[in-house]
Amino acid sequence: MTICRADKVLLSGAAAVIGGAAIFGAPWGIAIPAGALLATLADGIFRPASSTLYPTISSGPRDRPCIALTFDDGPDAEVTPRVLDTLGQFGARATFFTIGRNVEGNLPVASRIVAEQHELANHSWQHSRFQNFYNRGTQAADLSRSAGLIREITGVDTEPLYRPPIGLKSPPLARAAHERNLTMIGWSVHGRDTMQQDAGRISADILRRIVPGDIVLLHDGHDLPNRHRLAGMQALPLILRGLQERGLQAVTVSELLRH
Repeated sequence: MTICRADKVLLSGAAAVIGGAAIFGAPWGIAIPAGALLATLADGIFRPASSTLYPTISSGPRDRPCIALTFDDGPDAEVTPRVLDTLGQFGARATFFTIGRNVEGNLPVASRIVAEQHELANHSWQHSRFQNFYNRGTQAADLSRSAGLIREITGVDTEPLYRPPIGLKSPPLARAAHERNLTMIGWSVHGRDTMQQDAGRISADILRRIVPGDIVLLHDGHDLPNRHRLAGMQALPLILRGLQERGLQAVTVSELLRH
């Protein structure tokens, strides 16, 4: 069995610390390689696009007039159907990185996502804000529970795409993902719709930055119960109209990567 990228980083870092101590002694022989290891781990954990701990895809091919819109934290019984209505009006497709417990509570909406040829993807079961502290076994159980429900809805046996909560990764998550051979997805354009509530500003900022191959992060749900995020849904018609003007087609992440 091969070891995951995170363990290779940890092993090589430990070897560098031991070798530095043996050759140069303390403190610099230890401090310099240890500092480099900590900086490398910080990049892998906190930078969503980083592939340091696990291979992460944040954009697709740049030579086709396609982009991928992604929606996190749903489905939401109020917001997601309106997102689907707008996508249908423009003939656009999207990928929904869903929280498993939200799928369980909104099965008709999740089924509609699939029926309308959008992509249902995994964004963890709980979306715990402490998920990066889970051990490998807990990470694996979380992945498996959401993936199993998605398979039931889609009728497809392949592993769904995965986006970690808040984009954070950890060595235990990397080990669990490696065992499942997950395709991990980040983003190249953040809609900032969790902070910005002005639909015009959200759409203008996205359209100012977007280029072919981009993966755009928006939200149709919330990780906390009884809360709703409306800004991304309100900005969506403006975004899709702007994409049409630029000759860009909105496709699912899997479609984008197949190109």
